[in-house]
Amino acid sequence: MFIKGMDVSSLREVEKCGGVFFDQGVKEDLFSILKRYGTNSIRLRVWNDPRSEEGYTYGAGGNDLATFLELAGRANRNGMGVLLDLHYSDFWTDPGKQFIPKEWKGKTVKQLEEAVYQYTVEIMKQIKTRGIRLDMVQVGNEVTNGLLWPYGKVPEYDNIARFLNAGIRGVRAIDTEIPVMIHLDCGCDQETCRVWFDEFTKRCEDFQVIGLSYYPFWQGTLEGLAENMKFLAERYGRDVVVAEVSMGHTLTDYADYEKLSDDERKGMATKPHLAEKVPFAMTPEGQKAFMQVFLEKIQSVPDGKGKGFYYWEPAWLPVSGSGWATWEGLAYIEDRGPCGNEWANQALFDYDGNALPALETIRDFQA
Repeated sequence: MFIKGMDVSSLREVEKCGGVFFDQGVKEDLFSILKRYGTNSIRLRVWNDPRSEEGYTYGAGGNDLATFLELAGRANRNGMGVLLDLHYSDFWTDPGKQFIPKEWKGKTVKQLEEAVYQYTVEIMKQIKTRGIRLDMVQVGNEVTNGLLWPYGKVPEYDNIARFLNAGIRGVRAIDTEIPVMIHLDCGCDQETCRVWFDEFTKRCEDFQVIGLSYYPFWQGTLEGLAENMKFLAERYGRDVVVAEVSMGHTLTDYADYEKLSDDERKGMATKPHLAEKVPFAMTPEGQKAFMQVFLEKIQSVPDGKGKGFYYWEPAWLPVSGSGWATWEGLAYIEDRGPCGNEWANQALFDYDGNALPALETIRDFQA
């Protein structure tokens, strides 16, 4: 199956804040619309405990296990499988931050390894008990610089492997067949990928899929992405999936939708500058053209090892009350903020929730 996937982790929060979706002017459930446009898999993140000690949400969807189970159930009922994205943190993880969960603070490396294993087993048990159909499990999120810092920070590859292998073993304790993904952010950075996977594959438990993030504003050209996917597939003999991708559809700001003061919102302050790096217009038509070329690049990976993509947060509308972090979330990741949406102009729906033409490209693409 060629994966035409969507990461809609923020959906429950968007809907609670009043976000609605339309296709050809008709209001519908998001999953129904995505299914019509060819989506066959949904990616959903899980954070360990995305709340402050006082119980306030960190925001950005509040993606605890209960939220995952609700959204995954909706995906399954609409005929779509699910990619489980385990962050092993209480909030965002990426190459710039990999915070140890509050409950695991003070543990030794050996104790953290055991915590990762037991946590993964418990999550997988809960999913199995609920009858959720998974397509894949992602062990760690954008672990280019490692996870569970400082113990698992590059170049501590022994510890990185211990933690990731514990997650893989936890998955395998419940499901011996499901594909496991290891996900780096560097879509075009062949040298970083080579060093990282050379080190990890010396030490790793078995995994089936290499995941990459590719954002054209930050990570190079589509040609560079294609070259890296080919390199990884041939060097490591594994399938490749672009686990995160997006492209803008407008440079029009959405301040009126968020209803935040200037000092409270991220907004689009850097988007015009970044747009200059992308050889596609930041318009609905440009977004559509980008997706066509992007899909062709995945298809070009030799031996059919380019297995598809997950579009990142295509439904994160700029509704008041839904942003990438609350003040409590910022405190957890030690970030000064501010905490607006920052992403709405890269969705596959316009600011009012109308489906955009890029969805047609996804629907019509034949892998």
